[in-house]
Amino acid sequence: MTEVLSRRAVNRATLTRQFLLERTERPVADVVTHLVGLQAQTSHTWYTGLWSRIAGFRPEQAADLLLDRDLVRMALMRSTIHLVTAADALALRPLVQPALDRDLFHNHTHGNDVWELDVDAVVAAGRAILAERPRTNKELGGLLHETWPDRAPAALAYVVRCRVPLVQVPPRGLWGRSGPIAHTSAETWLGEPVTDRMSAGELVRRYLAAFGPATVRDVQTWARLSRLREVVEELPLVRFADEDGQELFDLPDAPRPDEDTPAPVRFLYDFDNLLLSYADRRRVVTDEVKARQYAPHGPVPQFFLVDGLTAGDWRVERTKERVTLELRPFHRLPDAEEAEREGSALLKFLAPDAPARDVRILR
Repeated sequence: MTEVLSRRAVNRATLTRQFLLERTERPVADVVTHLVGLQAQTSHTWYTGLWSRIAGFRPEQAADLLLDRDLVRMALMRSTIHLVTAADALALRPLVQPALDRDLFHNHTHGNDVWELDVDAVVAAGRAILAERPRTNKELGGLLHETWPDRAPAALAYVVRCRVPLVQVPPRGLWGRSGPIAHTSAETWLGEPVTDRMSAGELVRRYLAAFGPATVRDVQTWARLSRLREVVEELPLVRFADEDGQELFDLPDAPRPDEDTPAPVRFLYDFDNLLLSYADRRRVVTDEVKARQYAPHGPVPQFFLVDGLTAGDWRVERTKERVTLELRPFHRLPDAEEAEREGSALLKFLAPDAPARDVRILR
């Protein structure tokens, strides 16, 4: 008979692999590799994701790796910007290209301009332009528009974005700094060609190491790739069932802590992979998130976890005199002092030079 894993047991397994049950002391690059990257389309919020997972994390530990080109930010899983190691940038991008192709040809904004366009010619021209120096999308689109005046500049730039492995170059993404969203090709930035791709089997194994146990639909949601069931079925994995009877797959030796293992308060950032990498998010996300009816086109909420589950959202308010972390719990917190301690530590990380800091739990 197939062993059933309770939702709480699945939660604890996920948290330990995400380094959210206990912070790790592993180097930043190792953590980013293990997590198969962090979603990072915002320039800075993902630093909080590393702070919540790495003991003693300092922003410069990641920023220096971006400057040294050991880490890069580029479009990968789900066609969204991820922070990954240089090695994974080269290995993952060819594997997720089908998702980027679907995004290109079915994009509701640019799809009509791509129809009957000589995509290969646009890509070749875009590569040549970006080899000269990094460009913003506006610059790139404007230069391509000189050759294709009947197409929207933004659509032409989007063709290059979807077909060429592009990296966002610093200072964009550096802690405490800003800059234009400028791109160049991964080959130019890293000095290596994007030729070999990771196997689909290796991709599944790495997903399970960081996110498992999981269903096939979970893996496909994370990667936005289809037809992965055959890949999963061929791997030497163990199988479980969840409380709803769904089949869960996992690596045989992956950690699966006891479901009663205590889970500390942890702060997630707005695009935290823990929230976006499953077809069924109930292992972490509670019904209260949907009940709050957050504005679909408004600011993306940032949640905090209590006992491993979403327990409320948080935001930072700044004035010249004070920086305040506001917690909006969904229910009365079982240990408000723990939330305040963790919140105070987060605030010290986010605003070390603030004249005054304070954590406020809104009732």
